[in-house]
Amino acid sequence: MTGISFHLSPSEAATRSAAASFAQNVLRPSRATYLSHSSHPARFQATRPTYATAVSSSLIKSQLSPALGGTGGSLVEAALLVEECYAVEPSAALTIFATGLGLTPLNIAGDPAHAEFLAPFLSGEGAPLASLVFSEPGGVANALEKGGAGFQTTARREGDEWVVDGEKMWATNCAGWDFKGCELACVVCRDVTDGEEYGGDPRDKVMIVLVTRGDLERNGEGSFEVVRHVEMPGHSSVSGPHVRYNRVRVPAKNVLCPPGQGAQVAFGSFDASAVLVGAMGVGVMRAAFDAALAFAKRDARGGAVPLLERQAFADLLSGIKMQAEAARALTWKAAHALENGPGDYDARRELALAAKIYSSEAAVKACTDAINAVGVTAYDLDQPFSDLLNTAIVLPIFDGGNVGIRRRHMQELMLSPTYDAWASTFGPSK
Repeated sequence: MTGISFHLSPSEAATRSAAASFAQNVLRPSRATYLSHSSHPARFQATRPTYATAVSSSLIKSQLSPALGGTGGSLVEAALLVEECYAVEPSAALTIFATGLGLTPLNIAGDPAHAEFLAPFLSGEGAPLASLVFSEPGGVANALEKGGAGFQTTARREGDEWVVDGEKMWATNCAGWDFKGCELACVVCRDVTDGEEYGGDPRDKVMIVLVTRGDLERNGEGSFEVVRHVEMPGHSSVSGPHVRYNRVRVPAKNVLCPPGQGAQVAFGSFDASAVLVGAMGVGVMRAAFDAALAFAKRDARGGAVPLLERQAFADLLSGIKMQAEAARALTWKAAHALENGPGDYDARRELALAAKIYSSEAAVKACTDAINAVGVTAYDLDQPFSDLLNTAIVLPIFDGGNVGIRRRHMQELMLSPTYDAWASTFGPSK
């Protein structure tokens, strides 16, 4: 996608076609399999064969940069992939994309020296999981605020090792398939080598430590534990439990980002994922529209004409369609701009934040509008609408909540003395 053309390039069109095929032939059948299990952990484990197919189909390798040996394409291509999958089966898809988020810090800060950490994800074999282990039970929206408590997961330098302690929550995939740890965890923590108390800028202490499954096994039983599996109303096959690291010792080479560099890389990872949440929202809106449209064509609710001929129904449906188109356009623009400009990084980042906020909130409204249009029949679990709403409702509050984090970041950008409102569209003002 170049210039202002909205025509997909041959590569982008091929990505979309392959993603649609994967969604229909691999993701869709997985839903019946995982829903046959009553517990959330069992549903997650039931998706392992689906995930393994994603690995062998190079969907995991494609989330790593070519500079690291991966086959990753543009962020626009990633957005196309996410939309196609979320329009069909969001829950099983999220486990795949969460590994991509878990690998993003290495895409940003990694180099060939990290080859041993990346090897499982480049092999095309097995079902290796990665996780960006960021959030904590008490929340982290204010973790960089001066004078605040900051990240409660800590790392302390002891000789040639770092010792990681603390609790994390909501980190998708962090516990692995057997709940004893994933293959690679990028753990965001606070350096306390010089003591627990620190009165300066919290950013100076934030770091990212790589914790592998091998590290956990070397540390022995009790070094990592699942405190609680979190049951969720949507994404009901996704694992993001409350976990605890107990004096996990890792070699100094496991430091991906030393103190002072971790915050920039962690939040930079969420800039890219903001665009992809925008694509998730588009996928959900698309599914809601398609389901409501199909219902309106076949059902008259006892009347003389199909529902689509009723203006009230058509008004709601056209609103969903317009919002989906607007959200997709914003998401594609944000994806292209984040990698290509124009504007400086802050200008491009603002678009990524906007795509996440607008699309996620529009998805919730679209599902609600579709339910209102269809009426009480939408309340039937044989219909897709309640599941779509449960999927949509988390989009504004995960991956950095819109109120506590994403809108606040937009405010910070606008408060900057060098803020250039339209630089990401027209280039820097003169």
